[in-house]
Amino acid sequence: MSEAVQAVLWGLIQGLTEFLPVSSSGHLRLVPEILGAEAPGLAASAVLHLGTLLSVIAYYRADIAWVARGLLGRGDRAARRVAWVVALATLPAAAAGLALGGLLDRFQESATAVGAALAANGLILVFSPRPATGGGRAVEETGAGDAAAVGLAQAAALLPGISRSGMAIAMGVRRGLSPRQAARLAFLMSVPVIAGAGLWEALDVSGDGGWGWGLAAGTAAAALSGYGAIAVLIKAITRWGMRPFGYYCLAAGLLSLLLI
Repeated sequence: MSEAVQAVLWGLIQGLTEFLPVSSSGHLRLVPEILGAEAPGLAASAVLHLGTLLSVIAYYRADIAWVARGLLGRGDRAARRVAWVVALATLPAAAAGLALGGLLDRFQESATAVGAALAANGLILVFSPRPATGGGRAVEETGAGDAAAVGLAQAAALLPGISRSGMAIAMGVRRGLSPRQAARLAFLMSVPVIAGAGLWEALDVSGDGGWGWGLAAGTAAAALSGYGAIAVLIKAITRWGMRPFGYYCLAAGLLSLLLI
């Protein structure tokens, strides 16, 4: 498999699995292992994160602009409230990432451990709560308790194989948000998380070689597939909930344990 083809493949996997609740870190660890290919290095991973960051910014551009105007004092109180909720919900993952970075790296080195975590992610999604009757609350109606709960769920997803979007959406629904609004909160939260992860990896790179135009193609693949994945997820969870993704993760995790 050429480096350019690998770059596009990793970009597609990154884009699809970053936003579908099936764990991008788990897939980027297990798929290369199964294919006998070299997993993307730090430089590639940092740039692929940029692709998914572009996709979520493009999809939620109106919300992001609205929140930004609120922060600059030109918006309404609801926009500032959402900005505060997103910031508060980001803190647990940021703190856990700084405290557990080395441990998480060692965990990701074990394909078996990542496969088991992916299966566990599936079980969590299969037994995730059903949406509240009456449609559920909107992000603008959330408070500090909701932000803390969703933030802690997101922090748990630092473990490779556990889906960040899956944990955040499931907790948002548990806190009474509608599936669409839980996804909206999860993806607004993903902007600082993905940007931070990409910057951290970029700063951690020292002389890691790139793939040139191949890596650019992989980044474009991540951006386009990520945008599509957001649209698909919102429609899917509104209609069927999280269970179909849970069954997929459970099957994929168990299959990886058999193949690796």
